[in-house]
Amino acid sequence: MVTIAAFRKLALSFPEATEEAHFEKTSFRVKKKIFATYDDKNKIACIKLSEIDQDVFSSADRTIIYPVDNKWGKQGWTLIEMKKVHKDLFADALTTAYCCVAPQKLAALVRKNENE
Repeated sequence: MVTIAAFRKLALSFPEATEEAHFEKTSFRVKKKIFATYDDKNKIACIKLSEIDQDVFSSADRTIIYPVDNKWGKQGWTLIEMKKVHKDLFADALTTAYCCVAPQKLAALVRKNENE
């Protein structure tokens, strides 16, 4: 299980990441673009992935990570059951989402830190 505190700490550790309200959810953004949201009521995260990354992460366990069931899912928006996901899998998925949305220069900083 990943708590909102752990989610927030990781999301805000990325360069220029901010936290803002998004309807009834919490959103995490880079350069005003959302890379993740959190639905506290249902304990579900939604992250933005490429179609390929979405398929890779969903293949781990489709009861934990799966595409949104509409046109948004076909655009890479992916749901994560926070009560079920392992913290390492979540960290990898959230980092990938950030890098998917962030400008290349910022994404490169995160990827560089992963390789060190």
